[in-house]
Amino acid sequence: MKKLNLLFIALFAVALFTTSCREETTVEETNIEESMEEVGEDMEDAAEDVEDAVEDGAQEVEDEVEGNDDAA
Repeated sequence: MKKLNLLFIALFAVALFTTSCREETTVEETNIEESMEEVGEDMEDAAEDVEDAVEDGAQEVEDEVEGNDDAA
C-alpha cells in the first residue's frame, strides 16, 4: 500500500513539474513581437527610400559634371 501511495505521489510530482515549466506567451508579448516586426519593415522601407534618393542625387551630380543637365 505504501508503494502504491509513493507511486501516485511520484507521478503527481512529475506531472506537476512538467506542466509548470511550459512557457506561456501572453497577449502583450504577441503584440510586442508584431510591433517589432512592423518597425523592422518600416526601417527597411525607409532605407530603400534613402537609397533611391542617394542614387537620384548621384545621377544629378553625374549629369551636371558631364554637362547633360536639363536646365541649360
